[in-house]
Amino acid sequence: MTPHILKAIFAPLLLIISVSIEATTVDMPPPTKNFNLRTLQNNQTYRGILINYRVGSSMRGHASSVEANVDAAAGHASLSAAIALHAHYVRQLATGAELVHMNRDLSASETEALIRQIAADPAVKYVEPEYLMKLDDISLPVDLDLGFPRYQWDYLQANGAGFLDDSLRTSVPDWGGAEIQHAWQLSNGAGITIASLDTGVTVHPDLDLSLANAGYDFISSADISGRPADGRIPGGWDTGDWETAGECGEGAAAKNSSWHGTHVFGTVGGELTNNILGLSGTAYGAQVVPIRVVGHCGGSNADIADAIVWASGGSVPGVPANRHPAQVLSLSLGGQGTCDPDGALGQAISAALGRGAVVVVAAGNANVDVSTVEPANCSGVVSVAAVGISSQRAFYSDYGAVTLAAPGGDRTSPTSGFIWSAFNSGTTVPGTPSYHGSVGTSQATPHVAGIVAMMQSYRLILRKQLLTPAKVIALLQSTATPPNVTPDKPIGAGIVNGYRAVQAAGSQP
Repeated sequence: MTPHILKAIFAPLLLIISVSIEATTVDMPPPTKNFNLRTLQNNQTYRGILINYRVGSSMRGHASSVEANVDAAAGHASLSAAIALHAHYVRQLATGAELVHMNRDLSASETEALIRQIAADPAVKYVEPEYLMKLDDISLPVDLDLGFPRYQWDYLQANGAGFLDDSLRTSVPDWGGAEIQHAWQLSNGAGITIASLDTGVTVHPDLDLSLANAGYDFISSADISGRPADGRIPGGWDTGDWETAGECGEGAAAKNSSWHGTHVFGTVGGELTNNILGLSGTAYGAQVVPIRVVGHCGGSNADIADAIVWASGGSVPGVPANRHPAQVLSLSLGGQGTCDPDGALGQAISAALGRGAVVVVAAGNANVDVSTVEPANCSGVVSVAAVGISSQRAFYSDYGAVTLAAPGGDRTSPTSGFIWSAFNSGTTVPGTPSYHGSVGTSQATPHVAGIVAMMQSYRLILRKQLLTPAKVIALLQSTATPPNVTPDKPIGAGIVNGYRAVQAAGSQP
């Protein structure tokens, strides 16, 4: 499977977009006071516009007024077309932004012109395009009979001890492990809820699916969800995200379903552990709620923003209250862009942090500076780069101002070069449960999210208050293991160390 590089806005950004990182971008200035064009790409089309009107504006929360306002802006933008351009009001996001869809696809330049015209209205606080984000992993198309001692080098201590690699028939020094196994002596995540925002989860005998029905499918577009009609539904189940040739852009190749959500769900803590079956999960005592935000072609920033709010216990119009608000959010997805505090994702993450939730995000797999990738560059998140078993920065991993790194695999071996977790053998719809090796910052991220859950769980064991998100970041960084191989690019404080991080969490007042 080719690397799922975070992509920016596929016309209807809700999809999991497959815009490659090499895609030509529009030469835009950085975000201004009230609009953001950094996510636009010349080879993509767009329909969705997110507009946050100022409090007190007659447009705020009024569908017909919003449509009239956008239609007027479209007329002044002088967009040439045989079909007159009109806006259709979709909904108000949890952040207060209004989502409208235009009646035809717009090029990047047309979208820019429309956004600039909308932003010129003094009643508009902020405007941005709806765009798609993509998953981040590189999979190994081989399924094996697995076990913790034979495959999960990533859970061991990064001390250079030999890890027996069956495929290489030799021991490989483990300098990249996250010391999770040792941390289980202190905590396993019990009492903490983790929200995994991804493609959802599939039925698997080695996964704890007790909260799968309690999750939610936030994909609102039928084209992305694969359902016959638009709309969100209860349950965090993955029904497949396969793509037919040309479905996600001109010339785009066909792809099998990724089952990405099942894989990261298992790693973060969903894998049943000590059950003499398959593999182990990081915070295996925690409860994991699957939330589907990515489907065919990608995931919309609008849907992802609502899901972040809901996952952390906030209210989302039209969606039932979350009975299992999460203290930790894990997002192995992203797209090209600069996170603006007034944008949908920036506001949603800020709200989640305000509720005390720790938001852990993949840095991305494009081998670029994370300053160009959101939501990994959003303020207050734990952004995660990837290393292999040698502790060297993985060849694909984004870098720069990330928080730290974690095991993500490097493809140097069919065994120790990958991160192993639960999977599914179906090519389109779910088939037989299996296990699978993948690499990516997508795989690194759930390790960190699980460790954060263990840190907070240890606080509960000691009858102490949960740590603030800022304190969690500080402890993750201060306890990280220095890489054995000097990084060629910055990867933050080092490699996450589960035992030291949990121990440090417990020592705080």
